Amino acid sequence: MAEVEWIHRHPKAEDLRIGLISWAGTYLTFEAYKNTITATAKSLGRRQTWELLVSNEHEAQAVVRVKSLQGLYLLCEGDGTVGYGRPKTSHHGCFLLRFHRNGKWTLQCILSGRYLESDGEDVFCNSRVLSAYHMWTPRPALHVHVILYSPIHHSYARADHTVGRVWVDAAIPCLEECGFLLHFQDGCYHLETCTHHFLSHVDRLVPQPSSQTAFHMQVRPGGLVALCDGEGGTLYPQGAHLLLSLGNSPRRGEEWFILQHLPTWVTLRSKTRKFISVIYDTEVCAASEHLTPMSLFQFECDSEHPTLQLHSANGYYLAQRHHRTLIADGHPLESDTFFHVHWNCGRIILQSSSGRFLGIAPNGLLMANATIPGPNEELGIRFANRAFLVLRGRYGYVGSSSEHDLIQCNMDQPDCIQLLPCHQGIYHFQAQGGSFWSITSFGTFRPWGKFALNFCIELQGSNLLTVLAPNGLYIRGDRSGTLLADSEDITKECIWEF
Repeated sequence: MAEVEWIHRHPKAEDLRIGLISWAGTYLTFEAYKNTITATAKSLGRRQTWELLVSNEHEAQAVVRVKSLQGLYLLCEGDGTVGYGRPKTSHHGCFLLRFHRNGKWTLQCILSGRYLESDGEDVFCNSRVLSAYHMWTPRPALHVHVILYSPIHHSYARADHTVGRVWVDAAIPCLEECGFLLHFQDGCYHLETCTHHFLSHVDRLVPQPSSQTAFHMQVRPGGLVALCDGEGGTLYPQGAHLLLSLGNSPRRGEEWFILQHLPTWVTLRSKTRKFISVIYDTEVCAASEHLTPMSLFQFECDSEHPTLQLHSANGYYLAQRHHRTLIADGHPLESDTFFHVHWNCGRIILQSSSGRFLGIAPNGLLMANATIPGPNEELGIRFANRAFLVLRGRYGYVGSSSEHDLIQCNMDQPDCIQLLPCHQGIYHFQAQGGSFWSITSFGTFRPWGKFALNFCIELQGSNLLTVLAPNGLYIRGDRSGTLLADSEDITKECIWEF
């Protein structure tokens, strides 16, 4: 697949969000009910998540505004108090952001020249003399299941478990080997692969995290990151095969990667269980009983408007063309590449912009013929690039701990939910110890069931889904922190980022 021309997409807004950690290990927090800014939170949530709006950036510094998810800006007043609101002048709310070698940031108010600092609880701008109390550690706030793209080499990092190495040579991030879990612990990051191994300082994949798998992260606005060992070594692609390893002489910015959420790639199958594939460059049909690279499609769905685009590995989008035939030659802004999504017990039904439903013609071609969908228009759908889910909702990640008997939805660190496919769209959820998710009569969950239960997954966006539990109700996150299956309708608490 290396010969396929693939256009790297621009980062989405959620890829560029950050949390800011004070010297005391607490997060800069938007306190709506107190009408103030604090630094008391111990974990990264919505009120601790900020967007950086950059107006001027150089190698070591940038001029930025800091915006909360609630749409208000971090403001420093003349008396040193820090609050939030809307800027009153062109420089009000502007900070000079400096990047330091240890990965820390400082934010200096443009108007007063004072630095943003915290005493571990309150936040203020009083001092013009730089000290350790003014240092903030940036933490990317995007979902922990990520891809690493090298803009210098135009390729993605890929774990090769046959040799225990990571290469930066994937042209398209459509395989699960391109996905990494980014664990944040004690100010450092651990890169976990899809087989739950960790990249170490000696360039090898090892089974357990340790001090030898801990990396410091340099972060720049725009999603750029670099990983270092803290002793002068930096991770970057080396040699003819672009082995990702530590070195001290990267050239041309080779150490910088664009950090993004792992995209969703799927396979589609007809009722005869043949894969929908692109053949003869652009023709789309149910042609093969065997999976090929041309049977993979990136699932790009707008959560606000339920329309789907399917991006083929040939670099183009599926589009309805003349005689109602689907061809893989579309471009992202064409109306013919947008389809409405309907779900039926884990199977997907696609409706073209003409109002007709996609189905398989007698000659195997994918066509938009039917005015009413039937069994021929139901397509089986399955994840192609992930064997497990990491779910994040309104209150945090889904996970378990020794402190709770039930699975929680407000964790700072997630559990990996292993997916065991049993039917199209239907999965068994396996916990980390090998046991299965079980459901109680109250609709709560425990991670140590003996028997596999059926969970139905429905995709609601490019990286959003809902889950129908075995009791026929949608799983939601409760404000109390408990995961529940008790919702007949899809609410905001039922939408999970994965």
